[in-house]
Amino acid sequence: MSGKLGAAVIGLRMGSGYVKAFLENPETELLAICDLSEDQMAEVSKKYSLPDTVIRTTDYRSLLSIKEIDVVGVVTPDFCHAEQSIAFLEKGKDVICDKPLALDMAEIHDIIKAVEKTGRKFMVGQVCRYAPGFVLAKQMVERGEIGELFLVESEYAHSYKKARGANDWRVDPRREPMIGGGCHAVDLLRWIAGEIDEVFGYANHKCLPDWPVNDCTVSAVRFKSGVIGRVMVSIGCVRPYTMRSVFYGTEGTIVCDNTSDTIQLCSAKNLQDSPRFAQFPVNIASHNVSAEVAEFVDCIVHNKPVVTTVYEGAKTVAACVAMAESARTGKPVRLGDLS
Repeated sequence: MSGKLGAAVIGLRMGSGYVKAFLENPETELLAICDLSEDQMAEVSKKYSLPDTVIRTTDYRSLLSIKEIDVVGVVTPDFCHAEQSIAFLEKGKDVICDKPLALDMAEIHDIIKAVEKTGRKFMVGQVCRYAPGFVLAKQMVERGEIGELFLVESEYAHSYKKARGANDWRVDPRREPMIGGGCHAVDLLRWIAGEIDEVFGYANHKCLPDWPVNDCTVSAVRFKSGVIGRVMVSIGCVRPYTMRSVFYGTEGTIVCDNTSDTIQLCSAKNLQDSPRFAQFPVNIASHNVSAEVAEFVDCIVHNKPVVTTVYEGAKTVAACVAMAESARTGKPVRLGDLS
């Protein structure tokens, strides 16, 4: 292995980007892939010309005791994250787990306990933190380009009508869309606007009547900083995927999306006759997995602290759970501190 970290990827439908990231990273060597589907493994193997030396298995348990595997990407359906992440942590592996961390707080606390007990590196793959447009938006906010934030908005609009997932894993009563998909928007707003104090949600179920969950949820959000916000999640809408997000400050406004090749800034510093947006070009990388894997590998190799920790993932899911609960009960929900 020439001193490289041995890597494995579990779950290839969403994990193909992780395979590519580990193959391209100079510090890692891909040793194994795992998926329940032999066809999926064959497709990924062909796509990336994987050598025969790469282990292929339909059972992740067969990888647990392979000592050459140092780091694992867990990119399976949401309700598998806890079991698989904990299993690899307990075998001394470092783990990067795709978002959301898990679907309920009980499983999340189990993962936290495993991370604390084993001392292994653990990262939650909140990939919006690596989308170039969102990265630039955060930089602009931190530089004071729009003054003091007072209102933030983000939406996760994604048609699931023909994207039910292999074996219909997305069509599962445990997978509340505000958690499974909305965690993107919620984590983005937390990353830029800070911790959430209270939420109030509404939901309906008009687009996907055969699904067991609400297909649209809108939540008002109050941040501890005094900023207020809105999160919209729709999995039945008829439109292309978007995560359009808007950041309003006392001196300007930013509009951005992880599917757009520009970010828009209207700043009081540059106003002339009337408000207008300036365009700033960015690369389109809605799922910039290579960047997040590169950061995690760097944390392992140089023993740096992980930024998107298990606690960060927990706080994002806690906010999503609270939004779904509020929509169900019609009452506001306050969040506690999970750190």
